[in-house]
Amino acid sequence: MERDPTPDVPLLAGMAGLDAGRSQTSHQNRRALLLTRETDTAEFEALAATLGIDIVETIFQRGKPEPRVHLGRGKIEEIAEQMGMRNEGHPWDGIDLILVHHNALPRQLVNLDDALGMEVWDRVRLLLELFTQHAASVEARVQVRIARLLADRSILRELVHRETMGERLGYGAGGRTGWRSVMEATQFEIARLRRRQKKFSRSLAERRRQRVRSGALSVGVSGYTNAGKSLLFSALTGKPVLIQDQVFSTLETTVGRMEKSPRVLLVDTIGFIDRIPADLLDAFSATLREALTCDLLLLLVDASDTPNELRRKLATSRRELFERMEDEVGPLTLILLTKADLCDEEDLRKAVSAVEEVGLLKPLIVSAHTGAGLEELRAAILTALHGPPLTLTLSTGEEPLAALIARVHREAMVIDVMTRKDKTEIRGWIDEASAARLEKEHPEQVMINS
Repeated sequence: MERDPTPDVPLLAGMAGLDAGRSQTSHQNRRALLLTRETDTAEFEALAATLGIDIVETIFQRGKPEPRVHLGRGKIEEIAEQMGMRNEGHPWDGIDLILVHHNALPRQLVNLDDALGMEVWDRVRLLLELFTQHAASVEARVQVRIARLLADRSILRELVHRETMGERLGYGAGGRTGWRSVMEATQFEIARLRRRQKKFSRSLAERRRQRVRSGALSVGVSGYTNAGKSLLFSALTGKPVLIQDQVFSTLETTVGRMEKSPRVLLVDTIGFIDRIPADLLDAFSATLREALTCDLLLLLVDASDTPNELRRKLATSRRELFERMEDEVGPLTLILLTKADLCDEEDLRKAVSAVEEVGLLKPLIVSAHTGAGLEELRAAILTALHGPPLTLTLSTGEEPLAALIARVHREAMVIDVMTRKDKTEIRGWIDEASAARLEKEHPEQVMINS
């Protein structure tokens, strides 16, 4: 039996693989310096705050990324000089982490590590740390471990290249033999974990086949990270899940039955985020596929975002979804505006307009926190899956009427019941197969009207 791949060995990615002793497992209250060429760093800062990292100062420099160190070399030399002059009471005292608001190239990470002599994280490394903190199941930990090793491998390749070109660590001085041995070990570990991931994929696929054979229909819950997917999932299923006002609090697939609705399953999965590298998200392909191979897809958008932010997040979610759909058409999709309790009427009007401007149908508005709009959402889900509600007229006969009524309640989502002397009318949503079986098995007692 293969051992659980945790606890993890220290990361290389982001540190440029230079000093494993500088890695930490807890980042609460760490002090960091943020380097950026973009004015909007709110999302990046939110990612850092989720880990408990305090960004002491943001250093902004205009222009295109510098090929060697992202910011200009003069600016990096200035930062290094300031770091060297720190003393007690200096604004930068206690800083032990450099954050780069960019998906940095391996050479940039190595050069920054050389220049600043401090742990350096780019956007990818920050996301990897978040994934590591939130990976609760064995499945999620395997996925995160693969993603981390893929990032490490890119750094190792840069180090091996430098060693070969004579830029770093001469032959025999911990260079060629050492780095190549680490690279081989990394490749071996990636291959081993991918074999394990394939087992998870086969298990998920088998569970999907079993659900289809049982007649269950699935509804995928997707959207940008922290859009309220887990809270909505819990509100619709009554199933407790990890709910946090943090990005990437969900990394693995969670399946639950929608309350009062037999054979309708909701699938909660990982959220999306802008500019996440394809190979990093590919490590979670099995988890994402669970939401995409469904009968209906709910695409959640945070209504409390500004219209521009809402459009950006919606575009990212749609792009990531469509690129991974095996079917060009994909499942029927309902757009939901969540967190309506945080908005006034004008905010909601702007949010609806922002969704319609990108060519999508009018969204449903819900608040999983207050319950507003949830009944309308349940009705929309069931109508999308089963069509309009049906009315079943059950009469007395060979089968006890009470038994027939109980069966309908088990197999349908009942809206209302009207009882007469020898008949009972039940209105609700029921899948075609179940309705057809009832009518076929009890033709004298069951009549179905649309």
